[in-house]
Amino acid sequence: MQNKSGSLDSQKTKGAPVLKKITKDKLFALALLTPGFIVTVMFILIPVFDSVIKSFQNYKIKNIIAKTPGEWNNFDNYAKLFSNNKLLPSIEVTFIFVCGVVISQFILGMAMALVLNSNLKGARFIRSIMMAPWIVPTIISGLIWMWIYQPQYGLLKYIVNLFSFGHVTDFAMLNNPATALFGIAIAALWKQIPLAALLLVSGLANVPDETMEAATVDGANAVDRFFHITIPYMKSIIKVTTSMAIIENFKQFPLIWTMTGGGPNNSTNTLAILSYREAFVSNNLGSGAAVTTIWMLLMIVVVVLFNFIFKDTSME
Repeated sequence: MQNKSGSLDSQKTKGAPVLKKITKDKLFALALLTPGFIVTVMFILIPVFDSVIKSFQNYKIKNIIAKTPGEWNNFDNYAKLFSNNKLLPSIEVTFIFVCGVVISQFILGMAMALVLNSNLKGARFIRSIMMAPWIVPTIISGLIWMWIYQPQYGLLKYIVNLFSFGHVTDFAMLNNPATALFGIAIAALWKQIPLAALLLVSGLANVPDETMEAATVDGANAVDRFFHITIPYMKSIIKVTTSMAIIENFKQFPLIWTMTGGGPNNSTNTLAILSYREAFVSNNLGSGAAVTTIWMLLMIVVVVLFNFIFKDTSME
C-alpha cells in the first residue's frame, strides 16, 4: 500500500510542473496575442465608426479644405436619400445583381466542378487554364467586356447580326437600361466562376466513394446521388463559397463603374456606385457615408441570415 501511495504521490508531483508549464505557456501566448488581436479589431473597426459618425454630419469637401469638423444634422442625410428617391432604387438594383450573379455562379461553378472532377477528356486542360479570368484585374476585365459589347464593332454585335440573319443591326448591351445590368452580370460571372469552381472541386473530394458506390448498388440514379449525397457532404464548402460570392458582389464597384458608371438612367446604380457618387461626384461626404453605412448593414444582415438559414448538418 505504501508503494502504491508513494507511486501516486510521485506521479502527482511529476504532473504538477507539467500542468503549471502548460498554464504558463497558455498565459504567455494569450498575453502576446491579445494586444495584436485588439489592434487588429480596432484597425478594422475605426474606418467603420468614422463612416457611421460622418453619416450624421453635414460633411463636405469644404470641411476638408478648411479643416473644419462637420456639423451634426441627426438623420438629415438619410432622410434626403429617401426623399430624393436615390436609395431604394439602388438597394433594389443591388439585390437583383447580387441574387442573379450568386445563383448563376453557383449553378455554373458546380457544373464546371463536376466536369473537372470527372474523367472526361479535356478536363485537365480546362483545369490548367480556368483561373485565367480570375487573375485578370477587375478593371481590365471590365474593359475587355466593354469592347465585346461595343455597339459599332464589338464581337457581340457581330454574333447577334449573324444569328439574326442581318435583321438586328443595332444592338448595344450597355446602352440599354433593360440589358445593361445583365451585361455587367455576365462580366462578373466570367471573372468569378473559376474561383467558385475551384473551391467546389475541393468540396467534391469530401464525398466518400464508398457511399456513392453503395447508393449506386441500391439503385439510386445520378440525380438522386447528387442531391442526397453530394450536396449534403459539400454543404460547408458550398456555404463558404456562396458567402464569399455574396460579399464580393455586394461590394462590386470597379467593374460597374468601369463599364457603365451606374447608367444608363441609373439602371446599374448599385449602393457601391451611389456611395461614390454622393461622396465624390456630388462632393457630399456625409451623404456618401450614410449610403456606405446602410450598405454595410445590409451586407452583414444578408450574410448572417444566409449562414443562419443554411446551417451545417453533420453527415453520419
